[in-house]
Amino acid sequence: MKNRPLMFARLSLVGFAISLCLAGPGQAQENELSESTYEQLDLFGDVFETVRSKYVEEVDDTELIRSAIDGMLSALDPHSGYMPPKDFEKMQVQSKGEFGGVGIEITLENGILKVVSPIDGTPAADAGIEAGDLIIFVDGKQTYGLTLNEIVENLRGPVGKEVIVTISREGEENPFDVTIIRDIIKIRAVRSRVVGNSAILRVSSFTEQTYDNLEEEIQKTTEEIGGIDAVEGFVIDLRNNPGGLLDQAIKVSDAFLEQGEIVSTRGRLSNAASRHNAEPGDLAQGKPIVILINRGSASASEIVAGALQDHRRAVLVGTKSFGKGSVQSILPLDDEGAVRLTISRYYTPSGRSIQALGIYPDVYVEPEPPVEQPEEEVDSRFTRFESDLRGALANEDVEDETRDDLASETARRQEMEEIRNQDNQLAYALDILHGLSVISND
Repeated sequence: MKNRPLMFARLSLVGFAISLCLAGPGQAQENELSESTYEQLDLFGDVFETVRSKYVEEVDDTELIRSAIDGMLSALDPHSGYMPPKDFEKMQVQSKGEFGGVGIEITLENGILKVVSPIDGTPAADAGIEAGDLIIFVDGKQTYGLTLNEIVENLRGPVGKEVIVTISREGEENPFDVTIIRDIIKIRAVRSRVVGNSAILRVSSFTEQTYDNLEEEIQKTTEEIGGIDAVEGFVIDLRNNPGGLLDQAIKVSDAFLEQGEIVSTRGRLSNAASRHNAEPGDLAQGKPIVILINRGSASASEIVAGALQDHRRAVLVGTKSFGKGSVQSILPLDDEGAVRLTISRYYTPSGRSIQALGIYPDVYVEPEPPVEQPEEEVDSRFTRFESDLRGALANEDVEDETRDDLASETARRQEMEEIRNQDNQLAYALDILHGLSVISND
């Protein structure tokens, strides 16, 4: 082992270089390696050399070191980790809104793989994967004990080829298999539709396209309704939105705020602290806003929901959000890979940290419609209206405009009943918008 001192010297220098790379300007002195740290690096060198020289099979030195780095970072929190060059490249492509895979956002909780949310319009969503699902096997390979990067690598593969995931779901007695066909994932970050005089904006992710998509969809729906004066309000659907780029979350929040703080970040280092404020200009022009959230709403979604809730610019409807209140920085390395490192926590305008707590909606609504109760016998006198009675007086004082309004309201209510049977959370949101619109017009 004559080469051991030289090898250890190299490892020590690598460790020292990494510590300097991760430190901000002026932090080198603070991060100087202590004597005990050198002893631990010496221990690492001992273990490394023992493994490479005595393991039952020959090992790849590079893979061994990368695994050690990944283990060090993943021990910090579920969102920190090492990205090899290939994964770093994929991440950069993904942030642009187009990538290959199954279309699923995942995290590790105590070593167990959990679905944060499936992405709208992707193979995972089409196959029925749900937020909160636990993935225990991928193609028969157990996920427990693997790193997040290893699991992602197993989920990825040739386009058109199937991957079988074994799911454990709350409320299901036994795990079950789901087959997903891999595909190229092309995501339009914002989609819209009009219901009555309300615009529904479905924001599925925060990529480089999100704010531009949002602006386009607001303009399109406003024109479809007949101009901003005819718009009752906007529903921003952030359910199962796993987050994404911080700057896009800030832009989306700013799109509906005239002034005030949007979000602040605080970390151990001074350069990890920041504060972002809104600038004048409201794309919704003061119209009421309702935001839909659920346990699949995470990170950037929670920044938007928290900012608009604290400024009382929107009413939040749904269930508690995921609770990811930390910010990660991507730090490129010389090997063309990168370190994904948690550097700060973010805080809503009121100073709330939602880390591991989530954001609670103003109006709590479960996703399933209420269970129908057995019908009770009701006195027939209370099941009819005055107009149903034989010989009831006609109302000749109603103007044609009022009759048209009544017919329009009846049609709106019938449409709402159809929506309520499909998506009762959205129905609640639209009811709230309608009520706020009525109040603001009085």
